[in-house]
Amino acid sequence: MMWPEEYEGLRDEARAMADAIRELMSADAATMPTDTAGRVAAERRMMQSFEVESPDGTDESIAGVPCRVFRSPSPRGTYVHFHGGAMMLGSPRMNDVGNAEIAKTLGVDVVSVDYRLAPEYPFPAGSDDCLAVTKAVLDSTDGPVVVGGESAGGYYAAMTLLRVRDELGAIDRVTGANLVFGVYDLSGTPSGVGVRPSNVADMLDPELSGFVLECFLPGVSRLDSRAPQYSPLYADLRDMPPALFTVGSADHLLDDTLFMAARWEAWGNEAELAVYPDCIHGFVAFPMELGKRARERIGTFLDGCF
Repeated sequence: MMWPEEYEGLRDEARAMADAIRELMSADAATMPTDTAGRVAAERRMMQSFEVESPDGTDESIAGVPCRVFRSPSPRGTYVHFHGGAMMLGSPRMNDVGNAEIAKTLGVDVVSVDYRLAPEYPFPAGSDDCLAVTKAVLDSTDGPVVVGGESAGGYYAAMTLLRVRDELGAIDRVTGANLVFGVYDLSGTPSGVGVRPSNVADMLDPELSGFVLECFLPGVSRLDSRAPQYSPLYADLRDMPPALFTVGSADHLLDDTLFMAARWEAWGNEAELAVYPDCIHGFVAFPMELGKRARERIGTFLDGCF
């Protein structure tokens, strides 16, 4: 079994939470514009409604890129974080509360990157921003550096690690990767196009991958999006740091995590896989027991990396 037996007793809460989230989102879906610009604008407004700003955070420019930063008095290291949002939506403030808690509990600096968004800034703009900030952090500290993020943030974390290795020659400076329900194959894995081992309604849908591809990689076909420079699942993964992969079994990005974790380990790296039954995309932010268990496991992993 991919999870502890005790998690079986927590399925009902996860399914009820998924139903509540789906009902909440269905009201927005009914009035969603069909044109690209209108749809992106509407979804950005929806994502912004989930932001809760922490008084502990400050807005700073690092390497010319806006960031949300949480400073620790005597930092043990730095956690470079990338927010989610399908490469088109969201901001670091979606994770303000969680990042403030990481900084306080672990005694580290947290830098969350406000990278440029598609479709206004398609590939590689966002990846360039993530690399620029990570390079600045590596240049400014001798302490351990960990990278991580959720969904699109998991994608950018993986891409940044590859570029730190190949372009900066500094992968030995990165001591861990926190990869939370990331997308690693932009062409779409089986679960990504709808073939999931769970019938729980997810906040993602199979049609989203095509829209993301259109906005993020304009002019690139689904098959061509498998090229390693776009999809890290297909990259040479040698010399990567230890990674924790977190995902729910009802997530449309389940296979992205399962495949990436297996390949991570096959290339000789340490990979820890954490799968949570009937949990949907984004579940680590939800007020339920399995979300709490996932956050605790992530905290333990990050602590070990520092």
